[in-house]
Amino acid sequence: MYRKDSNRWLKHLDFIILDMFCLQFAFILSYALSGYGFCPYQHLLYRNMAVFVELADLVVLFLFGTLKGVLKKDSYQDFIVTLQHSIIVGVVSVLYLFFLQEGQDYSRQAFIYMVIMYMILTYVVRELHKRFLRRKMVDGDGDRSLLIAVTKDIAESVVENMQKHNYARYVLSGIAIIDEDMIGEEIKGIKVVADGETAPNYICQEWIDEVLIVTSGDVPYPKELIDQFTETGVTVHLNLAKITNIPGKKQFIEKIGNYTVLTTSINFASSRELFLKRLMDIVAGIVGCILTGIIFIFVAPAIYISSPGPIFFSQERVGKNGRKFKMYKFRSMYLDAEERKAELMEQNKLGDGKMFKMDFDPRVIGNKILPDGKRKTGVGDFIRRTSLDEFPQFFNVLKGDMSIVGTRPPLVSETDLYEPHHWARMAIKPGITGMWQVSGRSDITDFEEVVRLDKQYISEWSIELDIKILLKTVLVVFRKDGSI
Repeated sequence: MYRKDSNRWLKHLDFIILDMFCLQFAFILSYALSGYGFCPYQHLLYRNMAVFVELADLVVLFLFGTLKGVLKKDSYQDFIVTLQHSIIVGVVSVLYLFFLQEGQDYSRQAFIYMVIMYMILTYVVRELHKRFLRRKMVDGDGDRSLLIAVTKDIAESVVENMQKHNYARYVLSGIAIIDEDMIGEEIKGIKVVADGETAPNYICQEWIDEVLIVTSGDVPYPKELIDQFTETGVTVHLNLAKITNIPGKKQFIEKIGNYTVLTTSINFASSRELFLKRLMDIVAGIVGCILTGIIFIFVAPAIYISSPGPIFFSQERVGKNGRKFKMYKFRSMYLDAEERKAELMEQNKLGDGKMFKMDFDPRVIGNKILPDGKRKTGVGDFIRRTSLDEFPQFFNVLKGDMSIVGTRPPLVSETDLYEPHHWARMAIKPGITGMWQVSGRSDITDFEEVVRLDKQYISEWSIELDIKILLKTVLVVFRKDGSI
């Protein structure tokens, strides 16, 4: 799922934080220069003002779009915008003081100093931060991985363009020359990692969030290649010279580097929606980590007595668009569980190896088949059936590796067996619970059905859907076979 760049507030969060810091520093410094000392917060009037100016600053940022295209503005343009922004914040603050019954007690000198110093500070800090980010832009240092798919004749100019205009701060992860085999060569310091035939498979094997396709006018529209890219679930940006409609996908026009492109994705989310989802994750992550500590007190001794060894179990999983991370659980299996998995594969209910599930797993702590054929369970089965083993994953949620609701993160060995269309389920952060888990997990034995449900969740995603899945999860957990 794509984070639409026109919703820019998350992308410029660093500028917002710096701006608010500059305003508060100007507030303290103006108070000190007016001869009142360095602690304005000891007076209620000034303490309230300190909070109000920050709120006013945020409102002006959002309503007037002060940060729109901030990296593209030159120093003069940025100065004019900063001056206007400071004046508006000052006027709003004057109105606030006017409507206060005690507003006349606020130092006019301190107020004027604050507005002037805020304007100077925030302008200087923005310019310095922009220089820092522009150096990172050239180095391709960002939080989203971009593969450039391009024809040989314009490859050098496209890479140079992206390095110069990398306003979205992508990690430039490689180049795919789609009309010639140049794998292993370098263009402007970026390695050629694939050609037209191997590029879709490369996306499935590496961390790639998005693909930018730019071709020269002499090359036919690369429909088959685009279809293969979109099948994997990555976001595709196509230079508008080669546009076409793709049914069942979200499409919109935006700027990538210096190119006007048509962006195609399974779905996209606004900054507001992503902010709310992340806020839900942070709150749930904090609460979940506290509960994990409480559960640890009771579960840890039971695990250790039944199977001496580590209480927690970590395993490398594959996350959003191929990012690998360590996922944590309470250990519910014996220490040799991974070694014994191979001999149990023939009993896998999802027999193709892309996912593993058994009705009665002998690797689970306490699980035994008695001489009379009866099945005996223990602490491992209990913490799995009640989903207590999942609680350490709230730490992954708090870190940002996972979300509360999403798709289940597969093992690296499982993704090695994926076909391109299976990778669409990796287009979002993995979750502790998700649509297929609450749609009858114990009854689903077809991996293609799992993929279908995951893709349905991604294409229909909303905050309301997440809340609905969470409520269903609570009901599933309380069923006898309802571990998630």
